[in-house]
Amino acid sequence: MPELPEVETTRRGVAPYLDGATLQGAIVRDGRLRWPVPPQLDAILSGLTVRAVTRRAKYLIIHFDSGSLLIHLGMSGSLRYVPATTPAQKHDHIDLKLGSHVLRYRDPRRFGAMLWHVGPLEFHPLLQALGPEPLTDDFNGDVLHAAISKRSAAIKLVIMDNHVVVGVGNIYANESLFHAGINPTRAASTLSRAECQALATEIKRVLALAIEAGGSTLRDFVNTEGKSGYFQQEYFVYDRQEQACRICSSPIRQIRQGQRSSYYCPLCQPC
Repeated sequence: MPELPEVETTRRGVAPYLDGATLQGAIVRDGRLRWPVPPQLDAILSGLTVRAVTRRAKYLIIHFDSGSLLIHLGMSGSLRYVPATTPAQKHDHIDLKLGSHVLRYRDPRRFGAMLWHVGPLEFHPLLQALGPEPLTDDFNGDVLHAAISKRSAAIKLVIMDNHVVVGVGNIYANESLFHAGINPTRAASTLSRAECQALATEIKRVLALAIEAGGSTLRDFVNTEGKSGYFQQEYFVYDRQEQACRICSSPIRQIRQGQRSSYYCPLCQPC
């Protein structure tokens, strides 16, 4: 599913088309997403001017004077900026009308969301309990150390917890732990302050590199131009089981943690 780098890539792709634009409404072909699309979305958005396009965790947020539109890409969602005359395909569920063009939401699995919210965003039930953004000054080694000091769960599972830090999905958790030299099975509470600083630094670095690469494409993700991300070419451990480690040549191992695959090098990440 799209993780933070993919969502940030999408935000950067749509923002130039949306900032300052006045919407002419919306076309909802199928509102049966993870949560029902507001049936009155066309009337709500008609005539509203976009003030900003931001991201919180894996949510895209389009800001208007009267409220905000929250968009989640789910497992297979994408946004494309296309001419309004472009024929809609089977899984093209929603268009945001922008005159001669539309911002088209496509979601084959329909596990995403498009929700309207009025009021402070920090009180929205989907956002209010989220941890700090990893690419801001609100997240660092000290913050991470304080958050995990009493957590006995494996460190990989803990850094994927959105209450600890948002947006560190499976791919980037594996890669960050490798570069920090920390085994994914290690109990979170055993990490020293210095190790937390190293891990926080690598989370920031890995996510930043992935954003610059346009994210990762494993199945469905494409950007607003329909192009795939290519960060998967830079993986050191993820999905490389039994392949030689790029650092020490030891075979990369795969295990299961929390119903997800974890990948690590037994020599570079001994404990």
